[in-house]
Amino acid sequence: MATRVISSASNTISGALLSRSPLKIKPQSLSFCFKNNNKLLTQKRRLFNCTAIYNPQVQTKEEGQPETLDYRVFFLDSSGKKISPWHDIPLHLGDGVFNFIVEIPKESSAKMEVATDELFTPIKQDTKKGKLRYYPYNINWNYGLLPQTWEDPSLANAEVEGAFGDNDPVDVVEIGESRGKIGQVLKVKPLAALAMIDEGELDWKIVAISLDDPRASLVNDVDDVEKHFPGTLTAIRDWFRDYKIPDGKPANKFGLGNKPANKDFALKVINETNESWAKLVKRSIPAGELSLV
Repeated sequence: MATRVISSASNTISGALLSRSPLKIKPQSLSFCFKNNNKLLTQKRRLFNCTAIYNPQVQTKEEGQPETLDYRVFFLDSSGKKISPWHDIPLHLGDGVFNFIVEIPKESSAKMEVATDELFTPIKQDTKKGKLRYYPYNINWNYGLLPQTWEDPSLANAEVEGAFGDNDPVDVVEIGESRGKIGQVLKVKPLAALAMIDEGELDWKIVAISLDDPRASLVNDVDDVEKHFPGTLTAIRDWFRDYKIPDGKPANKFGLGNKPANKDFALKVINETNESWAKLVKRSIPAGELSLV
């Protein structure tokens, strides 16, 4: 079984790892170092470069081969112990900044996701009827989750047609120019929210931008996105509305008048789903098949 260990985040995370409650942490720099594994490089001739190396504390370890049923990306703390990217990486960094975990890098089509029903919730490729799932075309933005959030399937949202949560962490569409890597942790600021309704379930899409993006300082709310990234919000909505159509399924719908909500609304969604997650891990709400480890 092939294994590769990759450093993916800095001591911003390490101080709060393993805390199972909503956290607010002063923002610090996140850094990423993609290590060379000499044995693996000999076999596969893959290179991983180090950038902005600064005391990385969280690593990712790949087990199995990409695009196979047994492929997993696990997260490790500084001692090499497995941790959950969903439960153990903090959400809040303070000052409206949040951790975002890349599941699907932009310009790729493999449908990667955190396995919420497996121990330590590694990232894997989704399956349907035993076959690996792919989007019918590449996604044009980095896509992933906000840790320590959960869309409660027992909670009806009166603002969005009474739709119930989809039982997953909240999704993020990151619009920056750089292509992320599976398992990479980025500092982002939310800009807008889209209320997607997928087969009757509410599936929030938080539109955000990495603080490392050159245009991050220019965008602070939904109107700024239209100004500096013209057409992007419409493109995101249309992409998620239509991606199931090639498989013969109906288009997804959107609540809130089919329009993106502003930053304040996005922050409200994040806080509410963070509170739902806190109830989940405290077992105030039945977890069902979800892994809380």
